Amino acid sequence: MSWLPSLKTATPEEGYSLAIKMSRMAVKMTQPDDEIRNRLRADYANSADSLTMVSQVVATNFQTVAQANNYWSQS
Repeated sequence: MSWLPSLKTATPEEGYSLAIKMSRMAVKMTQPDDEIRNRLRADYANSADSLTMVSQVVATNFQTVAQANNYWSQS
C-alpha cells in the first residue's frame, strides 16, 4: 500500500499533518539508513538554521496540500 494514496484531506489540520509526514518521508527516502539518520539528528536538532529550514519545507508541502484541497473551500 502506498504511504501517500492522496493529497486530499478533510481539514487544514489534517493537511498540515500530511505536510509534516511528506517532509519526514523525504528525509527517510533521501537517507534510508536508520542508524545514520539517528546519528545526524543531534546535529540538526540543535541548529536554529536547520530547524528554520525544516519549517520552510513543511510550509512548502502544506502549500501543496492546501492547493490540492482547493484551500478547503466550501464552494
